[in-house]
Amino acid sequence: MKISCMNCGQKYPETGTPYQCPKCGGLFDLAEPLTFGPVDKTQPGIWRYASSFDLEADPVSLGEGNTPLIPAKVFGREVFFKCEYSNPSGSFKDRGSATLVAAMKARGVTEAIEDSSGNAGASFAAYAARAGIKARVYVPESASGPKRLQIELYGAELVSVPGPRVNAAQAVRKAAEAGTIYASHAYLPFNIPGYATCAYEIVEQLGRAPGAVIIPAGQGGLLLGMGRGFDAMLRADMIAKMPMIVGVQASACQPLVALWKHGTMDGVADNQTVAEGVRGKSLRAEAVVEMTRRSGGRFTSVDEAYILSGRDALAHLGFYVEPTSALVWRALEETILELPDPVVVVLTGSGLKSLI
Repeated sequence: MKISCMNCGQKYPETGTPYQCPKCGGLFDLAEPLTFGPVDKTQPGIWRYASSFDLEADPVSLGEGNTPLIPAKVFGREVFFKCEYSNPSGSFKDRGSATLVAAMKARGVTEAIEDSSGNAGASFAAYAARAGIKARVYVPESASGPKRLQIELYGAELVSVPGPRVNAAQAVRKAAEAGTIYASHAYLPFNIPGYATCAYEIVEQLGRAPGAVIIPAGQGGLLLGMGRGFDAMLRADMIAKMPMIVGVQASACQPLVALWKHGTMDGVADNQTVAEGVRGKSLRAEAVVEMTRRSGGRFTSVDEAYILSGRDALAHLGFYVEPTSALVWRALEETILELPDPVVVVLTGSGLKSLI
């Protein structure tokens, strides 16, 4: 996996695990487009796509991936729901944690820290436990109780940080500056090939590319990874066209929507929302928005009043998701007339993770 600094071009070192460029402080990203390779069905979980990862590491797996794609008749159309909450820790984050933690283990990491609003922390804690890595996870004090308990039960040390989500990020970077390995799902790009596997699976399950995909977006890692996955399949002649990608945020905190509409995230509010998983500004915002634009898609936001009603509507179809995932319902309702078939909606996290 070739990685370099997006700012100065510095290659990621062959040893060590810096979370940002030691030369200029820039953000690391994949230096080349993903390549879709042969599928090895003898491998566990998403590791059947290991030839697409180009990752020199032994698999770390809990059986992630292979999540159901379920059709349902909604708003007068057949729509397919990708049930990412069926992953081992209850969210899509497991796809990225599998490749991220494998990369950390291959580099000799025995102890690492992470920050999260909940799902990424729980997933990291699970895969760190699987890999024998001692984990410490910083979460905002507002993180839901089930996610906090899940992190601790995996054996990770939980550090609750008062104040907004950004405070947890600041606390973990301070610890990283003191020398602890920061296995960040936001800064490091090792998780992106893992997220791409969601795109590969959807094409396999449909037997063709979707016409449109609706995805909740906070950091936007899943959106970016899936977009790059579809692009890899397009370049491999596995699909004929990129699907239209619709990214969804909460109106209370919508920096990606602002960047999409106005070209800047300056002055965007970071207000409380029940969709806690999409709060905060994306480190890869420009790349996420550009991917959405390239696909012919768009960003949209959902007012707070519609989030829990969306959760309830999905539950009445048999899909029990957390409020962050429920953003997709209102987005689907508002955009369905402009979306080409087949439409896929990604349900990112389990309702069992929320007490609301």
